[in-house]
Amino acid sequence: MADWGRGQNASAVDDMLDEENKRMTENLSSKVTRLKSLALDIDKDAEDQNHYLDGMDSDFMSVTGLLTGSVKRFSTMTRSGRDNRKLLCYISAGLVAVFFILYYLVARART
Repeated sequence: MADWGRGQNASAVDDMLDEENKRMTENLSSKVTRLKSLALDIDKDAEDQNHYLDGMDSDFMSVTGLLTGSVKRFSTMTRSGRDNRKLLCYISAGLVAVFFILYYLVARART
């Protein structure tokens, strides 16, 4: 190892190394604090997103129930007599017309 000298010179080197160590310790401490803050923010964001996804899951389950019931009623209506088939054609034509009207209105609103 290198000989740093004797007496005052060695004491000055030790003081300089202590100051550098303190500075580096403070720098490391500030970085650790920032990382901890980021980790807590990420954790909070993940919890919020999980809560949002849980809400979406329950919403999709309720929509699935509604659609299942609608499909069953629609199937029952199509299997029954001829009069219901006419009604079904009118409803289908009306829905197609409403779709095109809404498409036109949305396209016009964008311009």
